[in-house]
Amino acid sequence: MIRAVMVMNTQGKPRLAKFYDYQPVEKQQELIRSIFGVLCSRAENVSNFIEADAIFGLDTRLVYKHYATLYFVFVFDSSENELAMLDLIQVFVETLDKCFKNVCELDIVFNFNKMHTILDEIVLGGQVLETSSAEVMKAVGEITKMEWSSDATVLIPKSVSSRLGR
Repeated sequence: MIRAVMVMNTQGKPRLAKFYDYQPVEKQQELIRSIFGVLCSRAENVSNFIEADAIFGLDTRLVYKHYATLYFVFVFDSSENELAMLDLIQVFVETLDKCFKNVCELDIVFNFNKMHTILDEIVLGGQVLETSSAEVMKAVGEITKMEWSSDATVLIPKSVSSRLGR
């Protein structure tokens, strides 16, 4: 099971933190700081896999990928495969790239709802749902269409409409 997904910048600011098992906010912040401390102290030429027992408890592993100014981190238990998790990070980043045309930190900051939607199409409740970037993009496109159509059908009461000059 995937226990958490995080995206943080190289200064340690979390841009996305999603925990799939309950953690109080203070504990989440502590975990994010601990993970960042480990990531920023690692050399560039070492493995992207880390035993995270000291941070998250027994039977926990962490895989990460560093792209430009962002770290993408998945925390999971032994029921998941490390290489599959690394591939899942790649799917997540590829999908974000397709959505935002070369994703950068500002895209994530200003479009956090879309980022959560994309992540929810890939992972839900700690379980992997989809591993195809194309399928995720289709689902996100459908969700976006539904959002736009529901926004277009908002009815304005006559009392408000008359004040607006309609």
